[in-house]
Amino acid sequence: MKDYKVDKASLSASFCREVYQVVREIPVGKVSTYGGIAALLGMPQCSRMVGRALKQIPDDLSAPCHRVVNVSGRLVPGWTEQKRLLLEEGISFKQNGCVDLKKHLWNYSTSE
Repeated sequence: MKDYKVDKASLSASFCREVYQVVREIPVGKVSTYGGIAALLGMPQCSRMVGRALKQIPDDLSAPCHRVVNVSGRLVPGWTEQKRLLLEEGISFKQNGCVDLKKHLWNYSTSE
């Protein structure tokens, strides 16, 4: 992802709010990717900025951040609770430990 052309210092509050709104729309039993969220926001080159926004989400904001994975379905390194939360929602994993995106990738355009 070529987000190096974007000014990373200007991770605006409005961008973060938009990311959090999209994440709140991901239904139980589905996941999205950082790049998928960036594309929905019209900024497909900003997948890493989506990750940064999620990393700094305010504690008082309720958003299912555990439903966001990388493009391969890999979980956040070091966040052991993420897998447990996804399993509780019925998400299945491949043998390599990645989310089975063929089964669980959220298709925003069809709202499934």
